[in-house]
Amino acid sequence: MSWDWSVVSDNWEVLMLGAWFTIKISFIALIFSLPIGIIVGFGRIAKNPVIRFLAGAYVEIMRGVPLLVLLMWIYIGLGDVVNVETTVAAVIGLATFNGAFLAEIFRAGVQAVPKGQMEAARASGMTSAQAMRYIILPQAVRRIMPPSASQFIMLIKDSSLISVIGGVDLMLKGKNLVATTLKPLEIYTAIAVIYFIMTFVLSLVIRYFEKRMMDKEQ
Repeated sequence: MSWDWSVVSDNWEVLMLGAWFTIKISFIALIFSLPIGIIVGFGRIAKNPVIRFLAGAYVEIMRGVPLLVLLMWIYIGLGDVVNVETTVAAVIGLATFNGAFLAEIFRAGVQAVPKGQMEAARASGMTSAQAMRYIILPQAVRRIMPPSASQFIMLIKDSSLISVIGGVDLMLKGKNLVATTLKPLEIYTAIAVIYFIMTFVLSLVIRYFEKRMMDKEQ
């Protein structure tokens, strides 16, 4: 069997359209997952046991259910009750799934700040809300940013699963090209390289900002 890599260059625009959709859907899902992560993260450390239980249940369910199953449930299962468009189902699935992991990152970041910081802030006359806003959160953000950025990289890779429900991302574009060109090795190799480039470039950006943050702290 001969390899024909020209099939990649001939269909480069199609692959780039899929890559752009992948980046776009991942970014939109990230925007929606951030408030989910913050709210659930606060719920995980709340004093109210009911809130803690509900937040914990959400995290455990999302972490225990495969993303593919969640996407299928939203698009096909929930689609029997209400009409859910493919893009909307993809964003909901990715955001709710990613939000659970961000919630744990946020919780861990806040709890990593020494308890003495809160006690000192309260002793100086601050309310709990003021202490959280001005003392705890600024320190927690520095701990939260690196793992949160890494989670975004995971989100980009996880987004390849939306092709199963018809999301016109890079993976679906590749599947369609394989069906028409009968060149799976060439097409899937190109897809793997494109995913690598996207995540590698993002990793470099993350490392740059991490270094900037470390330099400011020194």
